[in-house]
Amino acid sequence: MGEALRPAPHKDGIRWLLIGAEGSSGGADWRRAEARRGGAGPLRPSPGPLPCAVTMSQARRHLRAALFLAAASQRGATTGTATRRGLAAWPAPQEPGMEYQDAVRTLNTLQTNAGYLEQVKRQRGDPQTQLEAMKLYLARSGLQVEDLDRLNIIHVTGTKGKGSTCAFAECILRSYGLKTGFFRSDCRSGEGQGVGRGESPDDAGSPGSSPHLVQVRERIRINGQPISPELFTKHFWRLYHRLEETKDGSSCVSMPAYFRFLTLMAFHVFLQEKVDLAVMEVGIGGAYDCTNIIRKPVVCGVSSLGIDHTSLLGDTVEKIAWQKGGIFKPGVPAFTVVQPDGSLAVLRDRAQQISCPLYLCPPLEALEEGGPPLILGLEGEHQRSNAALASQLARCWLQQKAHQGIGELKASRPSLLWQLPLAPVFQLTSHMQHGLRNTEWLGRTQVLRRGPLTWYLDGAHTASSVQACVRWFRQALRRERRGGLPEVRVLLFNSTGDRDPAALLKLLQPCQFDYAVFCPNLTELSSVSNADQQNFTVTLDQVLLRCLEHHQHWSLLDEEQASPNLWNTPNGEPGDPASLLLAPRPLHTYSPSSLVFSCISHALQWISQGRDPVFQSPGPPQDVLAHPVAGSGGSGASVLREAAAIHVLVTGSLHLVGGVLKLLEPSLSQ
Repeated sequence: MGEALRPAPHKDGIRWLLIGAEGSSGGADWRRAEARRGGAGPLRPSPGPLPCAVTMSQARRHLRAALFLAAASQRGATTGTATRRGLAAWPAPQEPGMEYQDAVRTLNTLQTNAGYLEQVKRQRGDPQTQLEAMKLYLARSGLQVEDLDRLNIIHVTGTKGKGSTCAFAECILRSYGLKTGFFRSDCRSGEGQGVGRGESPDDAGSPGSSPHLVQVRERIRINGQPISPELFTKHFWRLYHRLEETKDGSSCVSMPAYFRFLTLMAFHVFLQEKVDLAVMEVGIGGAYDCTNIIRKPVVCGVSSLGIDHTSLLGDTVEKIAWQKGGIFKPGVPAFTVVQPDGSLAVLRDRAQQISCPLYLCPPLEALEEGGPPLILGLEGEHQRSNAALASQLARCWLQQKAHQGIGELKASRPSLLWQLPLAPVFQLTSHMQHGLRNTEWLGRTQVLRRGPLTWYLDGAHTASSVQACVRWFRQALRRERRGGLPEVRVLLFNSTGDRDPAALLKLLQPCQFDYAVFCPNLTELSSVSNADQQNFTVTLDQVLLRCLEHHQHWSLLDEEQASPNLWNTPNGEPGDPASLLLAPRPLHTYSPSSLVFSCISHALQWISQGRDPVFQSPGPPQDVLAHPVAGSGGSGASVLREAAAIHVLVTGSLHLVGGVLKLLEPSLSQ
């Protein structure tokens, strides 16, 4: 399994012990190992009498060197043609008939490199200017903003649940027999990688850093399905060449950044494929998001608000609410859910200033009353708020378009909350119930059962969404109990951008994991062969350091966990970590451990120990960062091989969840 890192006490803080996993006390002589490799073959440690202490920066250099050697070795094993297709040396193809992967590689050239993104973060221009630039790109592509009116758009923003809300609404309307388009702007909630998608404020910190789960075409859907590779390729090259042909020599930027390009492409696809409506998910914020060139949506929605992307949207819920309310349009109805008082007041004021009729959604229970209990396709109590908002959006759209069968109104009382009128309370139709029941949202409260392993996948990456994830995980574990048989709980975690990983990890501690595993959002050591997984908006150095920081945070939390007060706080308030505790469990004879792996594939190999019938590892991972228990003879591997049940929660990053799904569900890559 290669070398491993574990924290060691030191007067200046945590240092790292680099340990050969082939022996619990074997040190690793990197110079001899590298010389012995001769630049090829697996990286293996040299036995040594004692572990060697290294600083975090040294550990980072070791890991980078190993990743470079492994990637170089993989590239050397490919054909000459594949090697030449490395992005840096691969020119943009000029023929529209090129294959899908070539289209995606060319699209990836529109990602902005991490160094330039940091410069952009320091030197932001006028955000309104960026919206005007998006309109110019639209015009260069052959469309005017008026053309977008024909798409009958539902425009949705929010901090949490906007993706799920869009998915519910799209599925409801598809159940009515309508041809739907769905642009998943950030593929489940706007997680970015650091600064994000391009050269402007609306690009910064955004979904342009490839947060689709497996393939980029997931972002543009027709009738609930990603457009085919052939359709993606056709529309990509048509738009790409159109923009190439309309370059302005005086312009500094001739091609839109990654996310802007995909937004433009979605507009073209939906118009040319003649959808009846398009559900458009905002990337980040709302007011200056590049989707906000939409001038006449049919209806708008704002899902639950919270703190996220503070470097772009502001550091209070009120500032964030102002940004989100920027999608409101004069005379266009808008709906929102119960929000913190300050943010709801801001939404109300924004709506009044814009002359937008804003309604507060009643809880889903009000729509259920008098009918059969609703079954939602997405698990978790927090999805009920998203389903309630989606039901209102779908019904309003049907009403605006004079459709029949939109649900009989019930008697309701006016809302007194911040002087917002209450949205209609109506009887859900059979089409609505069918749509809510059949909604699918990969990577959100998703469960995969594989023999003794159960994988729980949720791309939660804000404090409130992680709390919701913990509640869902707790409920799922209660249903899965196997009568006292030995079970193991494993956390697989990563976080990106400007989020506070220590705060997120603290919320996850009450789940009482036996192992916490950390790795970058790299499916394999090299992504050269898969353009969909390439991301140039962060550096390797950044993602590796981040994983080491997660490891350090978890180790410090483990020390706090030893305090008896943490696990015995009575009657915690709802949402507090103490209130999320599972039933007491017998203590294992081993202590909780944390591990760091260099990529997702190696992390899954260790967790599954060959017991997942679908995921078959190509061989033992040659990792350079892992706890000694990761060794084939280590206690952790032995526990995992003998456990009757292994429960694995994958969370903290949508990118991480996507990489795991790619490996556990190979059909998603086809």
